[in-house]
Amino acid sequence: MAELVSDELWNRIEPLLPPLPPPSPKGGRPRVEHRPALAGIVFVLKTGIPWQALPTEMGCGSGSTCWRRFAAWTRLAVWSKLHALLLTALSLWLLQRSGLGRHLWHSALFGCALFVLWLAGLVAVLAT
Repeated sequence: MAELVSDELWNRIEPLLPPLPPPSPKGGRPRVEHRPALAGIVFVLKTGIPWQALPTEMGCGSGSTCWRRFAAWTRLAVWSKLHALLLTALSLWLLQRSGLGRHLWHSALFGCALFVLWLAGLVAVLAT
């Protein structure tokens, strides 16, 4: 799981996530923690497998659990907030390296814009 969700990525996304609700007094299954659920989401998006084909052996919960978490985080704009954080980090990194030139900055922004369009399309497809 560490290779799917690095500590650096986790440290950036964890503050954007809502707290897990307390366990139900009625009992039931314990909720999957956010980090394993994120690993399941990354795995599905990276491999392109259907949500229901997510191997439970990965410890990420079921495909349905990861899909519901993905949908909830989409409604909370977690992905767009993460994208804004990463763009800010990228811009700071590029500004610190003034030798890269203005053309690379525009290329990086264009690449990020394409990623946002791809992610927006993916969210729209998965929401249907």
